[in-house]
Amino acid sequence: MDPRQVAEHLRLYQELGVTGISRDARWRSREVAIEPEEVTGTPAAGTILSLQEIREDIGDCTRCKLHTLGRKQIVFGVGNPNADLMFVGEAPGADEDVQGIPFVGRAGQLLTKMIEAMGFGRDEVYIANVIKCRPPENRNPDPDEVERCEPFLFKQIDSIQPKVIVALGAFAAKALLKTQDPISRLRGRVYDYHGAQLIPTFHPSFLLRSPNQKKYAWDDLKKALALLDRQPPRQPSESA
Repeated sequence: MDPRQVAEHLRLYQELGVTGISRDARWRSREVAIEPEEVTGTPAAGTILSLQEIREDIGDCTRCKLHTLGRKQIVFGVGNPNADLMFVGEAPGADEDVQGIPFVGRAGQLLTKMIEAMGFGRDEVYIANVIKCRPPENRNPDPDEVERCEPFLFKQIDSIQPKVIVALGAFAAKALLKTQDPISRLRGRVYDYHGAQLIPTFHPSFLLRSPNQKKYAWDDLKKALALLDRQPPRQPSESA
């Protein structure tokens, strides 16, 4: 890895409050328990489809007005179809609309570093959005757009069957939990959701604007690790 990339990763770890990294794989299997604080959501009904079948069902979607408002392509999702950990964002941005892959712009680069700080690679988790098409000017999706598109996210969740879902930002958390509570109230808690544990946290784009909030996002990610029976990286001196 380029020395500049190493320095950038170390700076991110410092901002998140990571005090060190262990090469000992045993930290990943340490047992930590967190009791869910609130129960919400209902399991989706119907046949469980593969991700390929869900993508084919979406097709070149014309179910809502976004297909007439300048979107280039569907941004379905990416990652491990059997992932234990899933990240859900709001909607594609300009970079995602061009590449057809979620979270590839500046916010996506930060998300990648956050995933790596947890001890995962992007190919080990699954990343998707509530909305599969870019809204014009990156505006928030309209309620009718959410209504038409979110069933495909629910099918993705049912297909992947993750153990933990991290909702990135207020929009994703509100859409999944069907609430109008602000992210400041939702985050820091764990919810039962479609057979998984859901953890709301700040969106990476917000963290780019407010880097002093990264430590709180890292607290949320540590909750996710604990639910997966993993420990965050330890002090180097603790490594065997």
